[in-house]
Amino acid sequence: MNKNEFKNPAFLIALILCAVMAVWAIVLKDNFTDVSNAVFNFLTVDFGWLYLLVMLAFVIFALAIAFSRWGNIKLGPDDSKPEYSTVSWFAMLFGCGMGVGLVFWGIAEPISHYVGPMAGIEASSPEAARFAMSASFMHWGIHPWANYAIIGLALGYFMYRKGKMALISSALSPVLGEKHTKGALGKLVDILALFATMAGVVTSLGLGVLQINAGLNYLFGIPTNLTVQIAIILIISVIFIGSAVLGIEKGIKIISDANLYIAIAVLIVCFIVGPKTDVLNNLVCGLGDYIGDFFPASLGMSAYGDNSWMLGWRIFYWAWWIAWAPFVGVFIARISKGRTVREFVLGVVLVPAVASILWFAVFGSMGLSLATSGALDPEAVASVAASPETGLFLVLGQYPIGIVISVVMLVLICTFFITSANSGTFVLGMLSSDGNMNPPNAKKILWGIVLTAMAIGLLIAGGLKPLQTISIAAAFPFVFIMIAAMVSVVKGLAHDKDTPNVGDPDFVPDDDSARLLDETSASEG
Repeated sequence: MNKNEFKNPAFLIALILCAVMAVWAIVLKDNFTDVSNAVFNFLTVDFGWLYLLVMLAFVIFALAIAFSRWGNIKLGPDDSKPEYSTVSWFAMLFGCGMGVGLVFWGIAEPISHYVGPMAGIEASSPEAARFAMSASFMHWGIHPWANYAIIGLALGYFMYRKGKMALISSALSPVLGEKHTKGALGKLVDILALFATMAGVVTSLGLGVLQINAGLNYLFGIPTNLTVQIAIILIISVIFIGSAVLGIEKGIKIISDANLYIAIAVLIVCFIVGPKTDVLNNLVCGLGDYIGDFFPASLGMSAYGDNSWMLGWRIFYWAWWIAWAPFVGVFIARISKGRTVREFVLGVVLVPAVASILWFAVFGSMGLSLATSGALDPEAVASVAASPETGLFLVLGQYPIGIVISVVMLVLICTFFITSANSGTFVLGMLSSDGNMNPPNAKKILWGIVLTAMAIGLLIAGGLKPLQTISIAAAFPFVFIMIAAMVSVVKGLAHDKDTPNVGDPDFVPDDDSARLLDETSASEG
């Protein structure tokens, strides 16, 4: 590896930002928490309307592009074929895009909405149970995946079709111009993407470790303490760094495939042992409410009423998904060469959304059925909402073969955990290596160590939640970056036939792109 790789400005500045953030969060924990909360509250309260508008705009834009006259344009040369099978492609984007969050919130979120619904709905009522399912479908359905598709489509198109560098700034070149794309403004975009990715993965690492520890405690009596949590992080880190170093084909893809098959098996078993009629009724009714109230729920901010639920849940989710967009979008673009625009959008937006809805229909019903029937007393129900990491195992334990399912769920948490972390490490390597699509192993190892060290430090200091909050605040500029990405995509697709594409005889890559193509070929060889 070239020693100059470590002199990359975006890489150095991102590392410095990570170090400053970690020291601030650990040494001045209270101040860090206060500042992050103040900034986040300002953005959500004053700009909640903007988050609602742009997330809906992402959905409309993605579907409009998919069914437009440009839908058959490929992300790559006209004769290119997908690099990965459809099943492996879906497994990787699903594991990367949702990660451990589905397991963490699958039971706890519907219960949380049931005991604490939005204003105007009586808590712990049949109406609250109905609202709980439709709200969960909304939060994990089409919106987050359309959000990911914006960055993924823009980068995939310009990277594979126009030979641009694998950097988010490159996807903005039709809007920014080549001078600004390669100048300070482009570097700022890439640094923000690096920081958002780092913070998102570290937060996911910490939350995943807490749930793994809770599962080990529930199943095997292993104590819940920092020593165990640090040991878990170190073991998991060896696996995710190792799989990132092995690359996509030999590492990330294999674990993602296994993760998908385990998730499908768990979903089927839980449907069989769970409240099947409740699951089907909640799926049908929840889908009906989700589709019927899609636009009102997407824009449901009150000018004068109580917005506390909207701010605490929907706006928070929309901000968090936008914070994850750089990381997930870059990774999805990396694995999507050869797909058509239509295939990309439908595969990225609709298929994972349906899978997430099925997941919440099954696991949400398992929790709600116990809560509404009185099988769990109100105190236990409240504890599931308050402690999602333990609520999962508490609810599963009430069903036949619950212990067996809990053990498998523990394995699934680990595989989801690893798929998010290894894809995040791979993306950090790409973004800090001038967009090298097969980043040097030294970069991936270094980022893996940085992520591990930060997760341990923040667990010790109790600063995971503030880091998540500050990362959401720092990612606010991506609202505008993603709007620019939509404009770039339209400009690129509209002039696709008028400008040379990769594979055309007269296509000539710029110097940076040519260098990266050479590095990628050498790495693959």
